[in-house]
Amino acid sequence: METADQTVPYVLKRLARLLGTQLINRKLEIPPQYGSGYCIGFVFNEHIRMLISNYELNKDVVIQNPDVNTAKRMIFFKFQNIFSRAETLSILKHTTPSVLIGTSRINTDDIISIHTNTATINIEVDADYLSSLFTAPQESSVLKGLLQNKHPFLFEQIMYPSLQKNVDEILSEPANEAFKLFFLRVKAEELICRLLMELENRDEKQLHALNTHDIRAIYRVKQQILEHLETPPVIKELALVAHMSPTKLKRLFRQIFGDSIFSYYQQFRMQEAAHLLRAEKLSVSAVGYRLGFTNLSHFSRIFKAHIGMNPKHYALNGSK
Repeated sequence: METADQTVPYVLKRLARLLGTQLINRKLEIPPQYGSGYCIGFVFNEHIRMLISNYELNKDVVIQNPDVNTAKRMIFFKFQNIFSRAETLSILKHTTPSVLIGTSRINTDDIISIHTNTATINIEVDADYLSSLFTAPQESSVLKGLLQNKHPFLFEQIMYPSLQKNVDEILSEPANEAFKLFFLRVKAEELICRLLMELENRDEKQLHALNTHDIRAIYRVKQQILEHLETPPVIKELALVAHMSPTKLKRLFRQIFGDSIFSYYQQFRMQEAAHLLRAEKLSVSAVGYRLGFTNLSHFSRIFKAHIGMNPKHYALNGSK
C-alpha cells in the first residue's frame, strides 16, 4: 500500500509498489530478487523535490510518472558520477562528476524508464519559484533562457570540489529526522545557486533551441572525443559523426558544454593524464606517448597549464 506521506515523491511510491516493498523513512531498498541498492526521495515543498538513486536492477522497468505537472515549468538538475567509488555499486570506468541542467521542454515525458544501473541525484525546481529568488533582471542569455523555460535547452557543467563537497553532505545526511527536510532543502538550493552562478559566467550571446536528435548527436561527438583522447579532434570528421554542419556542431557543442571542442578535449585529456600518473602509476613518458604527444616538453607544459604542476611533480606528490 502506498504511503500517504506528502514528502515522498509519487514516482518513488509507485516504484516501491511495483517491486512489492515498503518505504522506510522515504527510502526504498531494492529487494534482492530485483537487484540491489537504494532510492530515496524528498518533496521539500510544492516548488522543489529531490530523488537520490544508487541501484542496480536485473532489468529495466517502466512506470507512469505521476509527478509530471504540465502547468508547472520545472527545471531539472541531474548529478551524475558523484557517488564515491566505495558507494557506487558497479565498477565504473574513470569518469568525471558532472550535472545536466535542462528546461521542462527536455523533461516532459510522462513515462520514466527505471534503468538497470543508476547512480544519480535528481533535483527538480519550479522555474517561477527560482526566478522569484533573484532581485535583479538577468543579463546572462544562458540564465535568462533557463529561467524563462520557454524552449528546450540543456547544459552540462563539470563538478568542481566545492560542489562535490555539497553533494557529499547531502549523501551523508548528518541531520536528524526533525531537521532533515530543512537541511536537505537548504543544501539543494545552495547547489542550484552555485550552478546558476557558473552558468552566468558563460558568454553565449544567443541560445538555439534543441531537439532530441541534436542532443543525441552532440553526445555522440562527446563520446567520440572521450574514447579517443590520444587523437586531437578534427571538426569535419566529428561533423560527419553528428550528421550536421561543422558550424552547427561547434555552436551547439559550446552551448551545451560551455567550451570549444578542442578546449573540452584538452581538459579531459589532461584529466586522463593525471589519472594515469597517479592511479595507474605510469611514467610521464608512457602517459605522454599514450595520449598522443610526440614532444614530452610540450606535454609537460600543457599538463601544468591545466593541473597546476608538471607531471613529474604531480606523480611524486600522489605517491606520498
